[in-house]
Amino acid sequence: MTAIRLVLASTSPYRRQLLERLGVPFECVAPDVDERAALGAGLAPVELAILLAKRKALAVSGRRPGALVIGSDQVCALDGRVLDKPGDPERNLAQLTELAGRTHELCTAVCIARDAEPLREFVDRTRLTMRPLDRARLARYVARDRAIDCAGGYKLEAAGAALFERVETADPTAIIGLPLMRLCIELDALGVPLP
Repeated sequence: MTAIRLVLASTSPYRRQLLERLGVPFECVAPDVDERAALGAGLAPVELAILLAKRKALAVSGRRPGALVIGSDQVCALDGRVLDKPGDPERNLAQLTELAGRTHELCTAVCIARDAEPLREFVDRTRLTMRPLDRARLARYVARDRAIDCAGGYKLEAAGAALFERVETADPTAIIGLPLMRLCIELDALGVPLP
């Protein structure tokens, strides 16, 4: 029996660490997808997350024949509007100030492809309600977690947990960027030997 090669189409340390939890060998490959171009397409948050996950999986799948390639992307949405990754501390603080006291959604999409053909796609939607915190408290958080590269501008798995009053999710790992529970179901169905 030929071993199934698994590839994560990502350079995200968060996704790599999540996939490592499964104890299966995999390779990380940069997908070289222009995420900024897709942001201007005017898609709904869920559609955007799916599009980006699929583009990542297909971009890498074409370069890794026979491998199962996992592409994933996460989009933060407030009132149906996409909030980009902050990129710097000032925008991080502004974004968290906008989210304070409100409920928003993280849409985490996954596409599994082989030989440049999508095999499986799914989306995890998580609703998060942030506490009504003042700007000074949010500024302390920004300085602590430096989540400028994260959708929403926070790390719930770190000090960001203190920002929230409620999280509604089917899979807490989706919040970090890769919904492992559903991913395991799909990989199992595709013959990947999991614990």
